[in-house]
This record gives sequence, C-alpha cells and structure tokens, in this order.
Amino acid sequence: MPENLPQKAYDRAYALEQEVGCCPQCVLAAVNEVLGGIDDQVIKSSHGLSGGGGLAGSGACGALSGGLVALGTRRGRDADKLHKGRGMANFKAGRELVDRFEREFGGNSCQDLQKEFTGRAWNLWNPIDYLQFSRKRGDNCARATATVARWVVEMLDGRKP
Repeated sequence: MPENLPQKAYDRAYALEQEVGCCPQCVLAAVNEVLGGIDDQVIKSSHGLSGGGGLAGSGACGALSGGLVALGTRRGRDADKLHKGRGMANFKAGRELVDRFEREFGGNSCQDLQKEFTGRAWNLWNPIDYLQFSRKRGDNCARATATVARWVVEMLDGRKP
C-alpha cells in the first residue's frame, strides 16, 4: 500500500480536533482530505451534531455522527431514489461503525464518553463546566474523533482490518 490513508485521516482529524474542535466536522474534513467526495455544505451542516447534538450531551457522540454522515455520502440513498427501498447497505455499514465505536469507547452518546473520559457528565452550555471538561478530557475526544476518521476511511477505501 503506497500511502497509509487511514493513518493520514487519523492524524488530520486528531490535529483538527485539537486545534479547532467540533468533532463531526473534524471527521468529515479529514475523510474528505484523504478520499474526497464530501461537499463543504455537508461539513457545514454537521456543525450542530457536536456534543451529542447542539451540545446537549444526550445524543450520539459528534465524532460518531460525523462518521455516519461520511459513510452516507458514499453509501447512502440518493434523494431521487427515496422511493426505491431503504438502502440497507448503508445501514449495515453504519451499524458496523456504531458497534465498533461502542466496543472501543464504552457507549455511543457524548455523555457516555464524557463519563468514560472524566468520570462524569458535564453541562457543555455552562462555561465553567465546559472549561473543566476540556481540561479533564485531555486528548480523549481528539483520539475518538481520529479513530472514527480512520475507521471510516478503512471502510470506504476497502482496507478494513
């Protein structure tokens, strides 16, 4: 293999999460830089998925959500084919990603990961909580974001381990 594309995606997503945050956008931007095919509008639209959706914490981890969106850009059902079935191949790939994420990180919600990384859930709308969470999590969110980017590239590029 001439290039290690999954590792390139990992490194880029990790760096982006450390520099600018917003895990779903970091996953999508890294996957796009490595494989292409993800429109800027898709990356932009994922912004609200961060922190479990609107920084609420209770929804899926933004990195996982970004990974699911990235898979959908290649395997999802096109708008002009909504009437032609459910698109089970994308659901299967998405389920594979979710299952792998849960095994690796102990859950799939932002709050699950907050507890795993710091021992408790945080109110990301409270500036003091947000700052404390940012300190206590270390590089764990960047690592989760990077891991999802690597997995997605493996899945989309056919290099799954």
